[in-house]
Amino acid sequence: MSSELAIKVRIKLLEKGMTMSGLAKALGISRPYLSDIIRGKKDGPKAQEHVKRIKSALGVK
Repeated sequence: MSSELAIKVRIKLLEKGMTMSGLAKALGISRPYLSDIIRGKKDGPKAQEHVKRIKSALGVK
């Protein structure tokens, strides 16, 4: 995930009053894994599927 997109995700979390833990739980993944995806440490095909789900859940384009 690009740093620009990571910033957008963090802003949306704040706007929606959500935490990383809450988002991870809603997506059915662990909080550390979500953090790794957002920071770009995980970027494989499975992580890319989660990126789409993260963007959809938060309304990020």
